[in-house]
Amino acid sequence: MAFIAPERWLPRSMASRLYLIIFIGLMLAQGLSFAVMFYERYESATATMFDTVEHEAGTSVAMLDRLPAAERAGALGLLQRDNYRFLLGHGQPGTPLTNERSWQLVHRIEKEVGPDYRVQADAMSTHAGAYQVHFTLHDGSPLTMEVTPRGIPPIAQWLPIVLVLQLCLLLICTWLAVRLAARPLAQLAHAAESMTPTADGPRLSEAGPIEVAQAAIAFNTMQERIARHLKERLHILASISHDLQTPITRMRLRAESLEEGEERQKILNDLHEMEHLVREGVAYARSAHGGAETPVRMDVKAFVESLVFDYQDMGKPVTLEESIGGAAMVRPQALRRVLGNLIDNAIKYGGSAEVSAWRNEEGAMCLAVCDRGPGIPEDQLEQVLQPFYRLEGSRSRDTGGAGLGLAIAVQLARAIGGGLQLSNREDGGLAAVITLP
Repeated sequence: MAFIAPERWLPRSMASRLYLIIFIGLMLAQGLSFAVMFYERYESATATMFDTVEHEAGTSVAMLDRLPAAERAGALGLLQRDNYRFLLGHGQPGTPLTNERSWQLVHRIEKEVGPDYRVQADAMSTHAGAYQVHFTLHDGSPLTMEVTPRGIPPIAQWLPIVLVLQLCLLLICTWLAVRLAARPLAQLAHAAESMTPTADGPRLSEAGPIEVAQAAIAFNTMQERIARHLKERLHILASISHDLQTPITRMRLRAESLEEGEERQKILNDLHEMEHLVREGVAYARSAHGGAETPVRMDVKAFVESLVFDYQDMGKPVTLEESIGGAAMVRPQALRRVLGNLIDNAIKYGGSAEVSAWRNEEGAMCLAVCDRGPGIPEDQLEQVLQPFYRLEGSRSRDTGGAGLGLAIAVQLARAIGGGLQLSNREDGGLAAVITLP
C-alpha cells in the first residue's frame, strides 16, 4: 500500500494548516471529554438505579409477603415503577440469563431479600434486554418482578446549547491563535518581497514574542549586511569603471598620434569597445539606485510618444503601436532608461522596435517593446537578464556588447518597483514587457 504524504490533503497555506490541526486537536479533546463525561454519567446513573431498585425491591417483596393473598393484587399498582413491575404468578417463560449487569442486579436483590425467598432469574424472550426475577413468598405463592432496563438518561435541553457555544468558542480561539502565529510569517514574507536591489526595503518591527522578535532582528541584520555588500560591490564596479577612463583616454591619444594604418585602426576599435564597456559598467552600478528618483505624476501617453518621436527624429525604425491616456506616478528618468535600453536592443537584434502601453486586469501599467528579430531560446530567457551574459560566443562589433543592456533594464525596473519579463512572440520576434504598480 503506497504511503500518502500529508501535504496532498493539507491546505497549502500555513495559516490554514495550523487552523485545521489546532481545530481538529481541540475537537478531539472536546469529544474525548464529552465521551468520558457521558460514560461517567451512565455509570453513575446505573449505580444509582441498582441501589434504588435493590432497596425498593426488598421493601416491596417484604410488604407483599406480609399482606393477605386477597389484598396483594391491589397493591401491585402502587409498587410499579418506570423500569420494573411486580406480577402475581410465575410470569412468562424465559431463557437463561446471560447479561452481566442483569446478574449483578439479581445478586444484589437476592442479597437484600435473603435466601428465604429462593430468588431465580431468566431473560424474557418477548422483550430485548428485559428479564424476570422470581420469588417464592412464605406462603408458597409465586411472585415475579419484571425488569425492563431503561436506556441512557435523557439529555438536558440546555446541554446542546452549551455544546454549540463551546464549539463557537473553540473556533474563535483557534482563529486568534492561528492569526497571532501566522501574521509574523506573512509580515516576514512581505518584507522579503519588498526588498529592492539595494536592499533598503522596510524594516520589520522587532516587537512581539521572543521568537518573533529574534526572527525580525535577524532579518533586519541580514538586510543591512546585504545592503552594505551590494553598495560595496557597486562602488567597486563604479570606481574601477571610472578609473579606467583615464588610462583609456591616454592610450587613445597615443594611438591617434601613430601613423595611419591597419594596426592603428585596430587599436582605436579596441579602445572604443573598452570605453563602451566602462560606460556600461558605470551605468549598471548607477541603475541600482533608480528607485531613489522621486516619482512624479505625468501623462503616460505623452511620455511614450515623446520617447518614440525622439528615436524617429534620429531616423530610427521605432513605432508606437498602442498607448493609454491618463496620468500615473512614474520615475521618468529611470523609466526612460529602461525603455531606451530595450528599444536599442530591439533595433540592434531585430532591426526595428514596436512600443505599446496598456493596463492589465489588475490595473497595473504595462509597457512593451517588441521586435521581429530571431528571438531568444526559451531556456535562455532568464539568463540573458544576468549581467555580462550574451547569446553569441564572440563579442563582435556588429552585434556584440558588454552584455549589460538587459541587466541594467531589469535592475532599473526592479528599483522602481516593477518587473521585466521576456517572451518570444508567436509570429516571430521578442517581446519585453515592463509591469509597473
